[in-house]
Amino acid sequence: MSERTGVVLIGYQADYFSPSGILHAVVKESLEKNHVLKKTCQVLDELVSSSALIVSTPIVFSDDYRELNKPVGILRTIREVGAFKEGSPGAEVIPAIKEYGTQIQEIPGKCSLNAFHETSLDAILQAKGIEEIVLMGVVTSVCIDSTARSAIDRGFRVTVLSDCTASRSPFEHDFFCEEIFPLFAEVRTAEGFLESFSAGAL
Repeated sequence: MSERTGVVLIGYQADYFSPSGILHAVVKESLEKNHVLKKTCQVLDELVSSSALIVSTPIVFSDDYRELNKPVGILRTIREVGAFKEGSPGAEVIPAIKEYGTQIQEIPGKCSLNAFHETSLDAILQAKGIEEIVLMGVVTSVCIDSTARSAIDRGFRVTVLSDCTASRSPFEHDFFCEEIFPLFAEVRTAEGFLESFSAGAL
C-alpha cells in the first residue's frame, strides 16, 4: 500500500455498533446487510502490518452539548437522545477497533459531521504526505459524505469502501454509493481494495 494513502475510520462507536447503543437501530439493517464490522476488520488486519496510516475520528460531545449551536437534523437528534456524550459507554470506540491499539491513531475533537472540521486530521494527513484517503464507517449519507467532500476540496483523492460503510437504510446507502460518490470519488468493495493491496497496486 502506498505511503501516500491513509485510512480514515468514522463513527466506530458503541452508540452505533453495540446492540444497546442509542442509535444502533438507525443503522442496524445496513450494518448487517453489508457485514460492515467484519469487512472493516478484514481490511484492517491486512493494513496494520503495512506502513499505512490508519486514523480513527470518533464523535464526542460534552455533557451539555455546548458544541452544538441550534443543531438541526441528525445533530439535533443526537442531542435529544443523549448520544455520544463524553464519558458515556455509547461514546466509546468499539472493542473490535480498540484491539488494534496504537496501530490506529485516534484523532479527538470531532463534534460535527465532517471529520476535518476543528480536528487535526488535515494537519496529520499533510504531515505524512498523504494524497489519497480511504473512508470507512457511518453514516454513509452524512459523516462519510461530508468528510469525502471536504477531503476533495482539500486536494485529496477519495475512496469509499461500500461494504465498510452503513447508512439509515440499505436503499439510502446504495443510492449514495451508486449515484453520489462516483461523481467525485472512487467506490470499491473491501475485497476489491484488498486485491489491489495484495497485488501492490495501491
